Amino acid sequence: MPSAPRHTAPYESVLDTIGWTPLIRLSRVTSGIRTPVFAKADFFNPGGSVKDRIGLPIIEAAEKSGALKPGGTIVEGTSGNTGVGLALAAALRGYKCIFTMPDKMSQEKVRLLKAFGAEVIITPTAVGPEHPDNYVQMAKRIAMETPGAVLANQFDNQANPDAHYATTGPELWTQTSGKITHFVASAGTGGTISGTGRFLKERNPKVRLVAVDPLGSILADMWRTKGAEHGPGAPYKVEGIGQDKVPHTLDMGVIDEYRTVNDKDAFAMARRLTREEGLFVGGSAGLIAHAALQLARELDDPNALVVTFLCDTGERYLSKLFNDEWMRENQLLDPDRATLEQVLASKRGDVPAIVSVPPTAMVRQALKLMATHDVSQLPVMEGHTCVGAVDEMTLTAKGLENTRLLDWTVADVMDAPLPVADVREPVDQVAKLLSKQNPAVLVQENGHLAGVVTRSDVLQFLMAR
Repeated sequence: MPSAPRHTAPYESVLDTIGWTPLIRLSRVTSGIRTPVFAKADFFNPGGSVKDRIGLPIIEAAEKSGALKPGGTIVEGTSGNTGVGLALAAALRGYKCIFTMPDKMSQEKVRLLKAFGAEVIITPTAVGPEHPDNYVQMAKRIAMETPGAVLANQFDNQANPDAHYATTGPELWTQTSGKITHFVASAGTGGTISGTGRFLKERNPKVRLVAVDPLGSILADMWRTKGAEHGPGAPYKVEGIGQDKVPHTLDMGVIDEYRTVNDKDAFAMARRLTREEGLFVGGSAGLIAHAALQLARELDDPNALVVTFLCDTGERYLSKLFNDEWMRENQLLDPDRATLEQVLASKRGDVPAIVSVPPTAMVRQALKLMATHDVSQLPVMEGHTCVGAVDEMTLTAKGLENTRLLDWTVADVMDAPLPVADVREPVDQVAKLLSKQNPAVLVQENGHLAGVVTRSDVLQFLMAR
């Protein structure tokens, strides 16, 4: 619990609540790591992201220059969060907003911007940075063609990194009592890492700035080669960070190291932060935290202090990274380790757990038992031991060839015993046991037979999932 009361006095507006977001120690996802890792929870800002910090400064700079006049329009190409930050400030200043956004962004972001009264224009993601349909280029064109409009221009506007120099950097220095040794962040515009990094390095040149890039972005390659060359870039699912062109607001010189993280690791960490730390964050926060934990593990130094950055709230990604179906469709979710226990639980309840026959029973009795319970095979049990198995297809075929076989004992016609597997065995491992020779497995729990699982049972279970 907080040691001192918060928000003890009223605010003039919601804009006054931006900044001074909490710094929270990660305690569960860091299990086994000696280096302390803290997270700057910028999703606590009123608009739910770090971009709230730059909305008002960008508007005030445009007002001061005379470019933005009362009743004017703010235009910007955004992945969503900068749009919210601008829309928050615009709502109180009386400006209209028009935002362009790539079509890979979540529907939650589109609806959120519209809730603030903004006009949202969706553009294709798969176009180059200079293509007229690129979201940044389209925003520039709209700003030029709209009377009284200004382009927020977060990718070139120095008010962006300056806002972080004035707020994020001082906050981290104060919250860590100047003990921060590593700051881990990512770059979309580069404003956060550039402004914050500049402030921290002025206070202590030994503070290391570690940037993290999505796999597919060109920024890491550009930093590593000092701008000499980079790959062509590739699509990626993480939103709001990475680029196919270096923004002017990104100061590559302040960065000490660049790491790359793929979508799968980023989203897995975002889900872990939510489920294990109670921090409901988006994919960019997961990407940065994944790299921060890698770094902390490598440092293995209890006297170091690593700060990672939680950029925005997970509420903006409920239809994506927190949607198992979307994750599976995009091959970003490892298969569930479903167990035989779950398969047994999914079977209909009007059939006994184990339908079996003794070896002395007649074949006709076995066939009748299968028909009564609508099962296709039976284990042959002698006490608590499976000594063989019979299946309907084989017995029916042999019975039609020789009707006297119906009066034989099951022991005369049975096949080898069914394999036995523990109830906790993963379904994917047990599926390898199932074949024409082994159409079912006996399921054992704590040394006692708990049921029978057939190939059909497994298939129906997997289809239902």
